[in-house]
Amino acid sequence: MKDVAIIMGSISDLSTMQNTIDTLEELKVGYEVHVISAHRMPQEMINFGKTAAYKGNKVIIAGAGGAAHLPGMLAATTDLPVIGVPVQSKALNGMDSLLSIVQMPGGVPVATMAIGKAGAINAALMATRICALSNSTYLETLSEYQHKMHDKSVESGKQFE
Repeated sequence: MKDVAIIMGSISDLSTMQNTIDTLEELKVGYEVHVISAHRMPQEMINFGKTAAYKGNKVIIAGAGGAAHLPGMLAATTDLPVIGVPVQSKALNGMDSLLSIVQMPGGVPVATMAIGKAGAINAALMATRICALSNSTYLETLSEYQHKMHDKSVESGKQFE
């Protein structure tokens, strides 16, 4: 089952979005990955957004840099929740991506994460939380993930005891 669709505007976004993939793998959440540019492949993007729910996706995570129109344009074509991940850009260090994703007009919501790696990880966690509303297995994996984070933090502080 592919509950989460991960869409990148360009293959160059993979270095950031790999963190989303890795986190979903750790959480054992079904996903699929596509490269679909809002600017260079608009028809494919529209078709994807219109059909994602019918294909069984429950959440779309869209990573994009620069103008970063992909998350918003996907949100305009689907009723599914869309989570935007601003990819760090060279020109403005990701602020352009962040502002492009977060400044959506009323009526076209995109849940926007932090720039870069942290945002990519949090997007996977948020998507899993959304999917966990109807999948108790995901609730269990989220709980295990949180316990691991707790234990890792406790362990890291033991060097000072």
